[in-house]
Amino acid sequence: MTDPTEPAEPTGSAGSAGSAGSAESIDGAEPPPPTRILLADDHALVRGGVRLILDAEPDLTVVAEAADGAEAVALARSERIDLVVLDISMPRMTGLQAARELSRLRPELRILILTMYENEQYFFEALKAGASGYVPKSVADRDLVEACRAAVRDEPFIYPGAETALIRTYLDRAERGRPLPDKAVTECEEEILKLVAEGHSSKEIGDLLVISPKTVERHRANLLQKLGLRDRLELTRYAIRVGLIEP
Repeated sequence: MTDPTEPAEPTGSAGSAGSAGSAESIDGAEPPPPTRILLADDHALVRGGVRLILDAEPDLTVVAEAADGAEAVALARSERIDLVVLDISMPRMTGLQAARELSRLRPELRILILTMYENEQYFFEALKAGASGYVPKSVADRDLVEACRAAVRDEPFIYPGAETALIRTYLDRAERGRPLPDKAVTECEEEILKLVAEGHSSKEIGDLLVISPKTVERHRANLLQKLGLRDRLELTRYAIRVGLIEP
């Protein structure tokens, strides 16, 4: 007969609860904070749609938005950002220009290009500019989240539809000892071409780039000769064709 004055031994269920509590305290570590994302696109509707995709994921959060490349660079310098998602074709500074600048300013920052252009040239330019991924807008709902996570892991990402063709092109060039595709214009010429196509005068371009109007005119003449074009209108058409500005 059990002495009622003695303390009762813990039951099996109580012991199990105690064990479960210990396991919970060990395994229930706080998850890492979500990746802080800066989203840059000159179309507010596109930004809104992309933000919905990213903010639906517990490990991703959009903390800042920019309407052009220059604003994206400024925000990345002043805000705590882990990852930048850049459109290619934006006013003032393209996504590729912004990527090059951000790679210089913040080499630890992860960069993704999100674009309407499914183009080999842009892909290689994006890699050279410091981007770790390239996602067409047409497959953003399917691939963007995984591209963001790959970038955070410091892994490259290209959308599956282009992977085979792009890798084959790259390996073929390497095997034959041929360099990656060259740009038609220099970075400086690209900046001037974009501003000319946007309708800025030589003086305005000079003020923006801190060079003289005569230097701007010389670069513009070089562009016309190099590209085989005749005037501002043809420069503008070329800029649209290569994605520096949108029609």
